[in-house]
Amino acid sequence: MLADHFPLVGLRLTTPRLELRLPTPEELADLADVAAAGIHDPAVMPFLVPWTDRPLADVARSVILHHWLRLGGWTPQAWSLNLTVFREGQVVGLQTIGASDLAVTRTVSTGSWLGRTHQGKGIGTEMRAAVLDLAFTGLGAEEAVSGAFDHNVTSYGVSRKLGYVDDGTKRHAVGGKLAVERRLRLTRADWERHRKIPVTIEGLTPCLPLLGAS
Repeated sequence: MLADHFPLVGLRLTTPRLELRLPTPEELADLADVAAAGIHDPAVMPFLVPWTDRPLADVARSVILHHWLRLGGWTPQAWSLNLTVFREGQVVGLQTIGASDLAVTRTVSTGSWLGRTHQGKGIGTEMRAAVLDLAFTGLGAEEAVSGAFDHNVTSYGVSRKLGYVDDGTKRHAVGGKLAVERRLRLTRADWERHRKIPVTIEGLTPCLPLLGAS
């Protein structure tokens, strides 16, 4: 079985409304369709790499290629886990968690996107809470970091709701224009104080060596 060689296919995170896991090939195609249907206002770019500015077919294909790229380049020392987010069996978005030298740094980073038709319903908060529980409860992390451009008030609001605090800024050139990123950091203590969403983690133990957390 595939799980015998790559146990991350058996990892499941569940919250009251959501399930997060690696997708099947057909579900990956559904995820690509969600991205192509739109995940943000076209007039505002929330990503450092403006991958959503391309033709719709390219946007969809880039989701698939990025998924394969992250799995193909996997090492326990440096990894990025792209979990597809499901609500009532329907693909709604993507939640990423990653780390470098986790056993030493005890730090993870997160990123995400959500189909526009699913926004404004608290799903973004719930899916981030799921991977934070994986980080702090499952992997023994001490800190989680994230970031959002200063115009991305929704992402910033999710972070603050979950206990993140400001951690400086960084200036980027995106599409030839200045974009200021607001860095955010969440400690274990702040996560515990703000933890409200119940999360169930299944299939983690055999994944720990691949996540650099054994």
